[in-house]
Amino acid sequence: MKRLLDFIVSLLGLILLSPVFLIVSLWIKLDSKGTVFFRQARVGRHNKDFILYKFRSMGCQDWGKDQLITVGDDDPRITRAGYVLRRLKLDELPQLINVLKGDMSLVGPRPLVRQQVELYPDLYAPILSVRPGITSNASIYFRDENALLGKAEDPEAYFRDVVMPKKIELNLQYVQNRSMWGDIKLLFKTVFLSFFRK
Repeated sequence: MKRLLDFIVSLLGLILLSPVFLIVSLWIKLDSKGTVFFRQARVGRHNKDFILYKFRSMGCQDWGKDQLITVGDDDPRITRAGYVLRRLKLDELPQLINVLKGDMSLVGPRPLVRQQVELYPDLYAPILSVRPGITSNASIYFRDENALLGKAEDPEAYFRDVVMPKKIELNLQYVQNRSMWGDIKLLFKTVFLSFFRK
């Protein structure tokens, strides 16, 4: 039932939001050199890698940098268009393609890169029993994550030692207690917070 809902909603979303995709794509091309989409390998269900899609929000020359996280609104790698896209969460819209393909769900633990998963492999194993999602209780809890990281003395260490353990705790709660009604509530809460951040 959940997969059917994911398929229908993602298909309708891609159709209805096609004008937004077009406008954002043109804006990205006019704002900076490079491709429209950012592609990155993430760890999905059953510990299998898949390619995640986002609208590009950084300069292409910065994609290969070792740093795995962005560090707040002042991160110099973020383009002018990228700053707005991230603030409005519009950079996440192409993940509807991942949902349509079956790589992801609308609701579920956010997919991480393998280096991050391997920081806590035993704790993270149960989380990989479900499809990753576009939104989750953990992503809502840390909706101002970039700002928090921007204030940290060592953003990488703060993410590893503070953010990730809390996300794992919340994601495990989701996996253990997930339900269709719970997913629907998380979807509505995500949409509401996208327009009313505070």
